[in-house]
Amino acid sequence: MDTPEDRIAVFLDFENLAIGAREDLNGLEFDFKPIADALAERGRVVVRRAYADWTLFEKARRGLAEQQVELLEIPQRLGASRKNAADIKMAVDAVELSFERDYITTFVIVTGDSDFTPLVHKLREMNKRVVGIGLRNSTSGLLPPACDEFLFYESLDGVDVPQKAGKKSRPRTDRPPEPPVKEHVDAADLDRLITQTLSGLQRSENVVLASSLKRALIRKDPTFSEAEHGFRGFGELLRNLADRGVVELSEGPARGDPEVGFPSGGGQAEAGFRLLGKVVAEVGKGEPVPLSGLKDRIRKADPKFSEKAFGYGGFLQFSKAAAARRFVSMEWSDEAEDYLLTP
Repeated sequence: MDTPEDRIAVFLDFENLAIGAREDLNGLEFDFKPIADALAERGRVVVRRAYADWTLFEKARRGLAEQQVELLEIPQRLGASRKNAADIKMAVDAVELSFERDYITTFVIVTGDSDFTPLVHKLREMNKRVVGIGLRNSTSGLLPPACDEFLFYESLDGVDVPQKAGKKSRPRTDRPPEPPVKEHVDAADLDRLITQTLSGLQRSENVVLASSLKRALIRKDPTFSEAEHGFRGFGELLRNLADRGVVELSEGPARGDPEVGFPSGGGQAEAGFRLLGKVVAEVGKGEPVPLSGLKDRIRKADPKFSEKAFGYGGFLQFSKAAAARRFVSMEWSDEAEDYLLTP
């Protein structure tokens, strides 16, 4: 039985993206096709609308028309705020369409403007999935967390950013500065994000599939994309983690959707277990060491230590895992009212 396709409606704040691409991406002319290609992988696009004063973007009209984008004219009028008029019209149309076309499951809001955050919240309240698309340097830090998923335009396939020719200052507006979008995490943070998420899923699910893990990662961080870390697909990322002993993959119920778990032999956690045993031996010098305060001593030896990086919810759980694998001995003491560890 075929899985029903998502029906997608796209609303494009064209001025925000066109001017932003030109100024933030070294004069790049905005092209809608990379967005169309990215959305084609997610479902069937049934509505494409772009909002702007098109007398200011004559060159762009033809390209958008070729991509079957409906152009909504927001003319500049003396004494009126064209920018606010475009934002309001786009928001009203999106909400109206959510009532009139209940078969539309996903709304794509193409902008980096935080003014659209209330619209995103309202669409999600109405059980619509919301995908945001914006430029990394000019997207408000408030917008991506509000979405179900957020894509950065310059990271899409088909966007070729020109080499920097010279720094141009961007014209300032009378708006206060907005918090910038955070940079993507490094490799160590990526490992930690995945192990924490996998650990949390395992506490509520007997079997964790790759597809479930990917959905949970995007719920935690709507900007998450394996492409940002150099991988062509989520499966390739998981295979890399498996090769490094971070996770373990086994065949799942469907082809291409493996079961994901932690290595039965401990994997990368063994390095943490060995560090625990070493610190217990150095601190105790043959005597039992209380669990309380032990984590701080480990962090003096390795400031980056975190049991969560190995998929454990707390230091007690991590220590019990180390004891189960005989890296340390661990017993409860009524006298000390604490666990005591020996190497």
